[in-house]
Amino acid sequence: MTFGVQVTFDAADPRALGAFWCVALGYVEPPPPEGFGSWEAALEAWGVPPERRGDRYAIVDPDGVGPRVYLQRVPEPKTAKNRVHLDVDVGAGTPDAETRVARVRAHAARLVELGARVEREVEEMGEFWVVLQDPEGNELCLQ
Repeated sequence: MTFGVQVTFDAADPRALGAFWCVALGYVEPPPPEGFGSWEAALEAWGVPPERRGDRYAIVDPDGVGPRVYLQRVPEPKTAKNRVHLDVDVGAGTPDAETRVARVRAHAARLVELGARVEREVEEMGEFWVVLQDPEGNELCLQ
């Protein structure tokens, strides 16, 4: 038996970090619950105070294949290297190594424009990837 998986990030600004990860993963904000025209309307109806409405944010794979990503506000900043990180395969399906490397570098550049920081590029045993930090310092790899 398998179980569903949700990836959770602690964040200073869940909505902003969620917007970054939408681009990084090709994800989207899920539609509001049935019966509501917007998430704001749902939160209002549920009695969530305005000052708490940015405490949580979620994004989903538009194809319903990948895990949901949940971002939650925490008061403390990130202080150490992640023990777990995401590897994002943006080069899948490319016909050759040169095209794959170009595609990975292009996506890395797009994420840098959104606040990511490149730590290093790695070429090893026929593989290529870029190690980055998201705008709040969480590590990720593009391959």
